[in-house]
Amino acid sequence: MPTVTRSFAATLPDGRAVHRWRLAAGRVTADVLDLGAALHSVRCPDRAGQVAEVLVSPFDIAERFGAARYFGATIGRYANRIGGAKLPVPGGELQLDANENGNTLHGGADGFDLRSWSARPAGDDSRAGVAFRLVSPAGDQGFPGTLEAIVTYTLGDEGDLRIDYHATTDARTVVNLTNHAYWNLSGGADGTVLDHALEVAADRWTRVDAGLLPVPEPPRAVDGTPFDLTAPRTLRRVLDTDDEQVRLAGAGFDHNWVLRSGGSGAVTPAARLVHSASGRRLECLTTEPGLQVYTGNTFDGSFPDLHGRPVAAYGGIALETQHFPDAPHRPDFPSTWLDPGEVYRSTTVYRLGVEP
Repeated sequence: MPTVTRSFAATLPDGRAVHRWRLAAGRVTADVLDLGAALHSVRCPDRAGQVAEVLVSPFDIAERFGAARYFGATIGRYANRIGGAKLPVPGGELQLDANENGNTLHGGADGFDLRSWSARPAGDDSRAGVAFRLVSPAGDQGFPGTLEAIVTYTLGDEGDLRIDYHATTDARTVVNLTNHAYWNLSGGADGTVLDHALEVAADRWTRVDAGLLPVPEPPRAVDGTPFDLTAPRTLRRVLDTDDEQVRLAGAGFDHNWVLRSGGSGAVTPAARLVHSASGRRLECLTTEPGLQVYTGNTFDGSFPDLHGRPVAAYGGIALETQHFPDAPHRPDFPSTWLDPGEVYRSTTVYRLGVEP
C-alpha cells in the first residue's frame, strides 16, 4: 500500500527548518521538500531489480541557495525567461526583477524555488501524496496580483509520479509553473547523461538569440537539425555538432520544443528518456504545450550529488513542461495570462519503468 512519511531534513543558514516528505509506492520512492516544493530524490529499480537514485540533487540542501539552485524545485511565478524584465500591460509595462542579463529568469531573484511552502498529506489508498501551498503577494518580484499556488505530488504503484498545479489570482497576471528536476537514469553508474537516448513528441522548436530568448519568428520544423528528436537519439551523438543554436546554449540544449498536443488539456506524451545499460526508462506526459530541454551544459562540478559525485557538465537532463519562454511578449504563443475568477491548471506525469 502506498505510504507517505514526514521527517526533518535540514536547518538552513537563515534558521528555517526544511522537512522531507517521502512518498513510497511499489518499488519507487520519491522525496519532496517543503523548501521550493522541490522533488529531491527518486529511487527506482533497473532491469535487474537493483534500486538506485535517478534524480540529480545536491547532497547539502543549503546548496539550493547556490550552484544547485532550481534543482527539482517548483519554478514560478514564471518558468523560463521574460525578455527585458518587462511585463506588457494596458497603457505601458511593469518592471519585473531582472536577475539574468537584464531578463527575468524563473520568476526573479527570489522565486518560488527559495520559498518555504506549507504542506499537507494528499494521498489515498491507491496513491501516496503531499500538497504544497504558497501565497505570493501582489508586487512579488514585480508581478501583479496576489497569487495562490498549490502543487500536489502523488505516486502510484506503477511508478508514475504525477504533479498537479493549481493557481488563482485576484488581479490579471501571468503564470507559468514547472518542475526543474534533473534526471540521470544510470543510478550513479555514469557521470553524464550523454549515453541516454531522448525522444520528444514535437515537430517544431523555437530558435533563440544569444540571451536564450525566442527569436521573432514562428517556430521552425525540426527536420534536418539536431533538434529532430522525433525518433530516439543518443545525446552524445546529437550534441556532437557545430550547430549555431547548440553552441549558443553552451554546447547543448536549452530550448523549447512545441509539443504536438498543443496544450489541449489532456495528459499526452511529451518525451521518452532511456538509459540502455540499466534498462531504466522515463516517460514524460503533460497537459502543457511546450517542453524545455536542458542538458546540464554548464554544470561545473562545484558540489556533490546524492551519490557523492561532483555534478559536472551533462550530469543530468531537465525535461521542463511549460508554456513558451517570453510568451507575454509573443501574442502568437499560447497565452500565459490568468484573470480573476479563472483557474490555472496543469499536470505533468513522470512515469518510471524498465525496457525489456
